[in-house]
Amino acid sequence: FQEPDEERFPCLRLARQAAEAGGSAPAMLNAANEVAVASFLDGRIRYLEIAGIIEEVLNREPVTAVVGLDAVFAADAKARLL
Repeated sequence: FQEPDEERFPCLRLARQAAEAGGSAPAMLNAANEVAVASFLDGRIRYLEIAGIIEEVLNREPVTAVVGLDAVFAADAKARLL
């Protein structure tokens, strides 16, 4: 297999970074992705804007520890508001 091209597929890079960061990052990435994809499907953004929106959300909020399911839901909700 070849290494994934994270320049060509920036969402792969963002997913890897969120996984490496741990804590609230994966939940925030997932929420941002769901909101961005819904915006794309509604015609409000272009497909190529999805990764930028996800990255902006991840860069706006510091990663916090996740000590339970409530913390995951809180990270998800916060990301959806950004």
